[in-house]
Amino acid sequence: MPELPEVETTRRAISNFEGKVIKSSKVNNPNLRWKIDKNFEAIVRNFQIEEISRRAKYIIFKSDTYSMLLHLGMSGSLRILDRASNQFKKHDHVEFFFEDKKIIYNDPRRFGSIHLAKDIKSHFLINKLGIEPLEKKFTGSHLFNICSKSKAPIKSLIMNQKNVVGVGNIYACESLFEAKINPFKESCCLSEGECASLVKCIKKILRNAIKVGGTTLKDFYSADGSAGYFKFKLKAYGREDEDCLVCNDRIMKTVQNQRATYYCSTCQV
Repeated sequence: MPELPEVETTRRAISNFEGKVIKSSKVNNPNLRWKIDKNFEAIVRNFQIEEISRRAKYIIFKSDTYSMLLHLGMSGSLRILDRASNQFKKHDHVEFFFEDKKIIYNDPRRFGSIHLAKDIKSHFLINKLGIEPLEKKFTGSHLFNICSKSKAPIKSLIMNQKNVVGVGNIYACESLFEAKINPFKESCCLSEGECASLVKCIKKILRNAIKVGGTTLKDFYSADGSAGYFKFKLKAYGREDEDCLVCNDRIMKTVQNQRATYYCSTCQV
C-alpha cells in the first residue's frame, strides 16, 4: 500500500505539471472506492493546475475553481507517457491529457479515489485529518499530549489518521523499532522522553524513505517509472525470524488490528 513517502515521491515526480493545463480527460472506469462524478470529464476540461500538493496520502491538484483530490488506495499508481502513446494497461481507470503528455491513473484493486471539491479543507476526506508528521509542530510534547489521553497500543495510535497522518504499517514498525518502543505498549504509559524519541525516529524514517523513493514491495512505482529502494533498508518489517540487527535475537511477527507487526521483544520494551 502506498504510504506517505510513496505518495510524496509520486507528487514530486509530477510536480513539473504545475502551471500546465489538463486539456481533457477520459474516465475508462468510474467504479473506484467512490464512483467518479458523472460530470468529471466536463469539469476537468481545460483544468489549469496552479499547484500540486499533498495532504496525508492524498495528492491535490488545485485550480482557481476546483481542487482534485486523488488517493492511490491499496495498489494505485500514476504514470507519465507521451500524449501520442498507445500504451494501455489493464486497470487504467482515468487518463489526463496535456499538450504533449498524459498522466494515467491505474488501480488494480480499486480502493483508490478521485474527488472534485470547491473547498478542499472542508471535504469529508480531509477535514478530520491529524497533523503532518514532517511539520515542525509535530513534536514530542504534541505526541505526549495525545498519548496521555489514550490506552491504545502506541502502534495503533500513531497509525490513526486523526492523530498523525501518513504513518502506515511499514513505517510505524520501523519507527518503533528505531525508538526501541514495544508496539503493544499502552500509549498513556509512554514518557515524554519516549514520545520525543519516537517523533524523532518517525521524521528520520520518513525523510530517509522519501529520499530514496519510498518502499517497493508489490505494487508501488513512482510516476516517472522509478522503483523505491527503501525496502533494502528495512530493519524490522518483513524480517520475521531473522536476526535482530541490534541484539541478534529473533524478529517476531504478530497480527495487531488485522495488520502484521514486526518487532524485537528484546530491544523494544
